[in-house]
Amino acid sequence: MKIFTEFGRYLLMLKGMFSKPENMKMYWKEFMHQCSEIGIGSLGIVVIISVFMGAVSALQTAYQLVSPFIPKSTIAQIVRDTVILEFAPTLVCIVLAGVVGSKIASELGNMRVSEQIDALEIMGINTKTYLILPKIAASMLTIPMLVIIAGVLGMWGGRFAGVMSGILSKQTFDKGLLQFFKPYNVFFALVKAYTFAFIISSIPAYYGYYVKGGALEIGRSSTKSVVVSCVAILFADYILAQLLLAS
Repeated sequence: MKIFTEFGRYLLMLKGMFSKPENMKMYWKEFMHQCSEIGIGSLGIVVIISVFMGAVSALQTAYQLVSPFIPKSTIAQIVRDTVILEFAPTLVCIVLAGVVGSKIASELGNMRVSEQIDALEIMGINTKTYLILPKIAASMLTIPMLVIIAGVLGMWGGRFAGVMSGILSKQTFDKGLLQFFKPYNVFFALVKAYTFAFIISSIPAYYGYYVKGGALEIGRSSTKSVVVSCVAILFADYILAQLLLAS
């Protein structure tokens, strides 16, 4: 029954966010701060993961394609579709769940334990709107952008690895990228990115906002938020694939 209690309190937290802002300028400043923290702060790890993700995908695909009847351009097609459909949105968001999610949970947990949230509520500020909503809004804006960057860099990494290792030429790889391309795959990846961005920001915010205890409990809630976020991302990944891809 505890899971239903926590899910109900999670929904009530989301409902409590949507109230009229007391000071729009203050909220905008916090929103821009969160965009910088979440977007720019996570850009480095996203770039590194994406390039190597595409490079390894190209090398392993070439290793498995042993038949001489399969054209080399197929490698580029497989790298493209793998990066767009799964690697860029899912793998990157799982990493961001650890980077961004733990930060959100620990930040809110520290504010709760040090009674900063209580002080804001005494001042008449809706803490759910002021502390949680900018984080979710910033995640919904920046994480899909990071996923797009990851997709582009993943395909570039596959192209770079394929050309540098002598597996195929630049012209062959570019030809494969354009062959049988489905724009719907990009739409599907963006749907996943927005869904995962909401999960990454809202679940850690819940665990951090309602933490009780001291520093030890903050660490536990941060760890739990990352685990639950990753499981929710994988579950949502399956549900979205079943709804949007299954014929």
